[in-house]
Amino acid sequence: MAKSDPPTDGKVQGEGDYVSARKFQQAEQAFVKSGKVEAKAREAADALDGPEGADLEAARRRAADGSHRGGRAGK
Repeated sequence: MAKSDPPTDGKVQGEGDYVSARKFQQAEQAFVKSGKVEAKAREAADALDGPEGADLEAARRRAADGSHRGGRAGK
């Protein structure tokens, strides 16, 4: 293991562990390379403009202001 390589023992570091972070990054890179980013972006934009748009915007606002934390929905 090179000096700059993170440990691979899976110990929790902050909000996650190195193994999980690496898996997420690999999956994210694979998604980008798949060429599906533009299609998913259009799909998301269509959802925002559709009948569920108001609910999606409300959820975005709750997430942005941190009100999704605390164990109760809508608080």
